[in-house]
Amino acid sequence: MSRIFLITFIFFIYSCSFNTKSSFWSGSKEINYKTNKNINRLFKAENSISKEINPKIKININSKFKKGINLKNNQGWVNFDGNLKSMSKYKFSKINTFNDFEPDIGFVNENIIFFDNKRNILSFDRNSKLLWKKNYYQKNQIKQNPILFFANYKDDLVVADTMGNIYKINVKDGSLIWDKKNTVSFYSQIKIFNDKIYLADYENTLHCFSLQNGNLIWKIETEKSFIRSQKKTSIVISDDLVFYNNSIGDVTAVNINTGDLVWQTSTQPNTIYQESYSYKASDLVISKNSIIFSNNKNEFFLLDKNSGMIQWKQNVNSYVRPTVIDNLIFTVSLEGYLVILDKKSGKIIRATDIFDVFKKKKRKKILPIGFIVAKNNIYLSTSNGRLLLIDYITGRTKAAYKIDNSKISNPIILGKSFYLAKESSIIRLN
Repeated sequence: MSRIFLITFIFFIYSCSFNTKSSFWSGSKEINYKTNKNINRLFKAENSISKEINPKIKININSKFKKGINLKNNQGWVNFDGNLKSMSKYKFSKINTFNDFEPDIGFVNENIIFFDNKRNILSFDRNSKLLWKKNYYQKNQIKQNPILFFANYKDDLVVADTMGNIYKINVKDGSLIWDKKNTVSFYSQIKIFNDKIYLADYENTLHCFSLQNGNLIWKIETEKSFIRSQKKTSIVISDDLVFYNNSIGDVTAVNINTGDLVWQTSTQPNTIYQESYSYKASDLVISKNSIIFSNNKNEFFLLDKNSGMIQWKQNVNSYVRPTVIDNLIFTVSLEGYLVILDKKSGKIIRATDIFDVFKKKKRKKILPIGFIVAKNNIYLSTSNGRLLLIDYITGRTKAAYKIDNSKISNPIILGKSFYLAKESSIIRLN
């Protein structure tokens, strides 16, 4: 399929018409978005963020707690306020390639799904009790170190991997229901909707499979990359459309029923072909009629969901999944700044240095992995095994918990517990 370029206009909206549900403070004075006052304090960065912006502004969220919706990738605002003083682990054989990829913890109801270095699929409950362990890989396949990723729907668990396998198992006992093989390795999020599975492969092809029997229903190809990216393809679903981004910066909208192309927007120049291995984009996030994402090329985008038109573009350097709460967009830059943007205009409301707890020489090697905005704090995992506890009101890091000495996964909150994965265990904090 030939690449489709949309001619898009980038709008920087300088007027400040904000959602009245959210407000921020400077000192003791409340500045409400609806008043349109003090807009000169909103700063538009021209380069990647290297210093704080409006650090004295305080953020207040007046929204109701809303758990994130899996199909739209928006984590939302989570009702969690654990003290993280109690820790338990479920240990397994060390995953040698953990630091090279993006393994995520799978959940089925209140049970946890993960895998170990031998590619055993593990299911254990919230008390770290092993429920079942299954392995569907031969010795020669295990030596190839495939990465497994999961999605579930009711009693079905779908597993895909970087060897092109996709299979469904019963979540109650791990028994195999069906398995299929693709000629190209998979490496993307898995979405399940209306008894269909959506999954992308390394050649930037989106597949739609039947959840019942694994048969291919349709597939759509985008421009191939000669070099495989280390970043997982992101998939989101809204209304009758499925959206995904590929390794060369295209965002594509597809009719969810027919697989027909609806629109495609290119966000990168042609030179990205030579740099596709280093190009990393965040997960796509849908908020109402907008698609939001960023990349490590110092670009943060908001696209119109219906047309693919770029509404604004800001200079924020990040491939961490953003979170949208009301009219606020939260993200963390690769340089270690908590950045909050106005969704409507794209302007930076505040940027605070949350890596100031690290020594200057070491912080250059530390990267943010993922975060959750919870009741009173933001919880951020890092590539050096730390979990940062950040006051979202002030943007200041309150504590840095040492979980490990190397990469830990995106944090996950389930009920009153907090979960992280590292290369040899799942960690539960309370």
